[in-house]
Amino acid sequence: MATLRRITDAVDDVLAEVRPMPAEPVPLVAALGRVSAGRLVARDDVPGFTNSAMDGFAYRAADGGTAVADGLRVMADIPAGTAPTVAIGRGEAARIMTGAPLPRGADTVVPVEQTSVVGETVLLTTALPEGANVRAAGEDVRAGSVVVEAGRVLRPADLGLLAAAGIAAVPVARRPRVAIIATGSELVAPEEPVGPGLIRNSNSFTACGQALEAGAEPVMLGVARDERDVTRRLLEEALREDIVITSGGVSVGDYDFVKDVQDELGVERRFWGVRVKPGKPLAFGVREGTLVFGVPGNPVAAMTSFELFVRPAILSMLGRRDIWRPMLSAEAEEPVRPTKERAELRRCRLTLDGRPRFSLTGAQGSGVLSSMTLADALLMLPTGFPGAPAGERFTVMLLEGSSTERPTLPD
Repeated sequence: MATLRRITDAVDDVLAEVRPMPAEPVPLVAALGRVSAGRLVARDDVPGFTNSAMDGFAYRAADGGTAVADGLRVMADIPAGTAPTVAIGRGEAARIMTGAPLPRGADTVVPVEQTSVVGETVLLTTALPEGANVRAAGEDVRAGSVVVEAGRVLRPADLGLLAAAGIAAVPVARRPRVAIIATGSELVAPEEPVGPGLIRNSNSFTACGQALEAGAEPVMLGVARDERDVTRRLLEEALREDIVITSGGVSVGDYDFVKDVQDELGVERRFWGVRVKPGKPLAFGVREGTLVFGVPGNPVAAMTSFELFVRPAILSMLGRRDIWRPMLSAEAEEPVRPTKERAELRRCRLTLDGRPRFSLTGAQGSGVLSSMTLADALLMLPTGFPGAPAGERFTVMLLEGSSTERPTLPD
């Protein structure tokens, strides 16, 4: 195997090959969770006219004293959805509903619960300052202003604001299509019985979930048996997509065909092997813009490889700036064992009541998938770490959320 790549350098190699996804228009009802492909500008003011924030009475604040002492003459009713035709003069008011346009001359609204009505006269319990309970035109958004920046993941509030600003469809980055292939004649589907020498294919499903969580569209291509022709046929199909992930087949066994078939199909390899545990036999290459990842076959190694290398690539392709997992300083609840010739990623669970603390999720073998289901974070230790007692503080990488701040990765 060639010289192992440092984690940081390997991440840079991957991101250097990323190209942004093209934009596609989608209606607002389909835009939740998608990534804006450009700045979105309001067509109209929001609100589009000065209106009442309350059910009450619109009047002139200058008449406050009169309104309390003698009352104001009610000139009209103004329900929401109508345009008032009256103008409010001295000593006058109009009954008004929430959201209805303020009539000319009025500058204040008194809530109905602060009034009493006698015939056609309304009395106020207290005078209010000018502008009270009035929503000015454009106070939320001005026409021509930026409503959503490029690279933003659209949330429910964004959809509502875009609708209010007159935007019915938005350009979003097309979801990268991620072809997923597991390799190995020993693999069977989850519903199949497990005979001697067989194991169920879990890697395809963890990769599918990780791709979906990152905002990509997984394309499940099944299992490539340990036959060169089968591996080649599936890889040819996979290379039509934006990203390819194969799990297994990248080590040095007699039946590990993936690297050789990639070479035959014109994949230009950028590196093979990273100085990290788990995840050492990771291969990465490119063919005609398609990013090709060969992740290890052990389930935990496959997942951590995705976290470190595939996930940032997907988010970057989508135009997002928050492509990194958040980092947290936490205290070890148990002694931390030393590392040897590779940086290590150890699965841990966090306790966040009071000061952040962490403990390992149990056995750390790269085949112990249950350790990932229990994990909130990865403890990241550099090569040659001498060990430390309980109580020392370490940086851990969370397995949820996103950050714009690039972490310092161990080497």
